[in-house]
Amino acid sequence: MIVGATLIAFALMLAMMLIGIPIAVAMLIIGVGGGVIAYGMPFVNSVASVVWGVQNENLLTAIPMFVLLGELLLRSGIADRMYLALSAWLARLPGGLLHTNIGCCALFAATSGSSVATAATIGTVALPSLHQRGYSMRHALGTLAAGGTLGILIPPSVNMIVYGSLTNNSIGKLFIAGLIPGVLLTLLFMAYIFATHVGRDAGRVQREADVPLAARLRLLVHLVPPLIVFGVVMGSLYFGIATATESAALGVSIALVFAWRSGRLSLAMLQTCFHQTARISGMILLIITTAFILNLTISLTGVADALTKWVTSFGLTATTLLFALIVFYLMLGMFMDVLSMQVATIPLTYPIVTALGVDPIWFGVFIVLMCELGMITPPVGMNLFVVHGIRPDRGDIRDAIWGALPFALLMILFTILLIFAPQIVTWLPERM
Repeated sequence: MIVGATLIAFALMLAMMLIGIPIAVAMLIIGVGGGVIAYGMPFVNSVASVVWGVQNENLLTAIPMFVLLGELLLRSGIADRMYLALSAWLARLPGGLLHTNIGCCALFAATSGSSVATAATIGTVALPSLHQRGYSMRHALGTLAAGGTLGILIPPSVNMIVYGSLTNNSIGKLFIAGLIPGVLLTLLFMAYIFATHVGRDAGRVQREADVPLAARLRLLVHLVPPLIVFGVVMGSLYFGIATATESAALGVSIALVFAWRSGRLSLAMLQTCFHQTARISGMILLIITTAFILNLTISLTGVADALTKWVTSFGLTATTLLFALIVFYLMLGMFMDVLSMQVATIPLTYPIVTALGVDPIWFGVFIVLMCELGMITPPVGMNLFVVHGIRPDRGDIRDAIWGALPFALLMILFTILLIFAPQIVTWLPERM
């Protein structure tokens, strides 16, 4: 009875999201509606305490801080200089500037925490140059869309904060857990580009001039700002010097210094950064608040326990369930955005997988990888639309879709590797 009602409510919530009803409104309707049906109007009194508790949660202040950090670095011109420095080192490899796309996305992801911001920023810098040099737009758009997905895996990541707040797990451990998988996935993407372009670039694209070693070494100074920000944020977390919110504040302070040194720090820039931060943070925190209201209904009605018993009654192993979840999230990602998938499914899937012995920190990285996959799977792959929207020629969005497809397959294979070798994720957090 409970399981059947839950599946109907979940389907109804997804249907509301798909027809354009805001995520927060859809979850509020299901959360409050389900609570009132089960307990009557007194349930509404419990909602007030949940809203108050969420809005006073110290942990969630990290979200606007990390959003502001990304906005400051986005508008300080750091991406242009990063691309120039990395292209001097990577552009002579088979695949040329496609390697620079991935490397620059990974480095920018280590400071922005947003896939869309990463894809849009690096795409704006890279696409005119790639088009001018005769690169295939399919390959160019594919690498930028896929590289952008690293933004929510390589820490700091707003989506990991959302997962940690919903499941009451350490944000610091989640950030550290995403580090090795993020680096390995970056190298996997670059290895694929190398393997598929050996001997194929000659005569097709304009190769970059060979930059002398001394000049390349001088250009490395442009990589210092993002590396310092990343080192301070992650180092303070790893060594226990600061909490997630405090480390974000340290990152913002350093980003302000670099913005000032770049000559772009102004009242107009700060106003834009603060406005964007308030808009994005308000949206995220509203969704998290309604997600906690939905969690209250799930907890009081015993839905999580009922679903856990129902799933475990099939005798599934943890590995079998994770493979089923890959298929589930792959289909869900075709129609929903990252935040929607997280807040709608984590309250239901988290109790089930942890009951089967899956490490909660590992599952956080798994969820983020599945959400990444949704960023590059049509018809609602956000990164596909972002990179297509900034391409210099008027082409078909199918170029972005087909260009990103090999990287989507690589991400699925990488996720399967993590299932059989979970130490890739858990080794570093265990040493905090």
